[in-house]
Amino acid sequence: MFKDLNLDQRVLDAITDIGFKYCTPIQAETLPFTLACQDLIGQAQTGTGKTAAFLITAIQSMLETPIPEQERFASEPRVLALAPTRELAMQIAKDAEELCGYTGHNVVTVVGGMNYDKQRDQLQNEIVDILVATPGRLIDFLGSQDVFLDQLDILILDEADRMLDMGFIPDVKRIIRKCTPKEDRQTLLFSATFNQDVLNLASMWTRNAEFVEIEPEQKTAERVEQTVYLVGEDEKLPVLVNYLKRPEVEKALVFANRRDQCRDLDEDLRNQGVKVALMSGEIAQNKRLKTLEQFKQGSIQVLVATDVAGRGIHVNGVTHVFNYNLPDNAEDYVHRIGRTGRAGKTGVSVSFASEDDAFSLPSIESYISQKLRTAVPDESLMAEMDKPPITRKRGRRPPQGGRSQGSRTGGQRQRR
Repeated sequence: MFKDLNLDQRVLDAITDIGFKYCTPIQAETLPFTLACQDLIGQAQTGTGKTAAFLITAIQSMLETPIPEQERFASEPRVLALAPTRELAMQIAKDAEELCGYTGHNVVTVVGGMNYDKQRDQLQNEIVDILVATPGRLIDFLGSQDVFLDQLDILILDEADRMLDMGFIPDVKRIIRKCTPKEDRQTLLFSATFNQDVLNLASMWTRNAEFVEIEPEQKTAERVEQTVYLVGEDEKLPVLVNYLKRPEVEKALVFANRRDQCRDLDEDLRNQGVKVALMSGEIAQNKRLKTLEQFKQGSIQVLVATDVAGRGIHVNGVTHVFNYNLPDNAEDYVHRIGRTGRAGKTGVSVSFASEDDAFSLPSIESYISQKLRTAVPDESLMAEMDKPPITRKRGRRPPQGGRSQGSRTGGQRQRR
């Protein structure tokens, strides 16, 4: 239990407000090390509480080693949490603000796709305790000398495997060179998977780090019922539309492999009267945040997403995940279905395997060490849709979107 960890009462009160009582396995295994100021590399499945583990450590550390406000300067965070995607960074920041509910620590988020000037103003004029950032935007502010990392107490890298996959490692290396030396800071790396490349980098960035791995009984969520429908490519849409009409489908995520597929699917579902929205890297960040809030509140039933956008969606109450296309990467299958069956609830995963993507099944089954149940959709799922499907002429469609991928009163930093 958290109360057994000798945490500051203000942290315990925030934990109680959030509804936590017992530590998850990754929290129980890592917190004794991290609260003792040791570097740590932690591996556990998504949705198991890694974020709370490193945030509780950071907040407790700042409470135990307070710095008088008159000795603090703007632009100098004490804690940096680096995340690969905007959505994940925003979620970390939200969790941090909740955990800082009674401590008064200031959380600032700097990510691409949001108001640059507002973020710069916060960095220049506020005492920053916890800075949550994506690599690209942080590089911008380091270059303009709007933020300095040489007073950092704790460096946190979340989902380091995804940062490697997305090509951020050169940026992360540049950022770490600006940080307090590893001998003078605590470094925490958390991720769902660690390949050898990430482990090699972790050994360079940490000092005598403890390694904690929480090995699941299965690589897929135990609370998720998984089914693969064997369908033709032209049968996917009617099966999906009819399934979404079922009363048990309250909140659903639909994954496709490419942005153009997501755009078409969003248009197709909207045409059939489904309350749907699109989540992909080309959508403006403020619109994505508004969409996510509408999804949480229930005014949107379905989100259509790519894997990159989907990794940052942490919403309790997602009842169903649909794989409109099976992913090319087996790890992405695990991350997709991990969006449901969270917080002790059960979930349902439905995948479509057509002649074009059935070849992905063996590698997924090998990776998760289980045989997936396959079935042919029943008649109700094959029923004719209310409206004819949209007919598209490939190559003639107009392009859409772009390609993406001091003191509190205003004191400026004085170099010391």
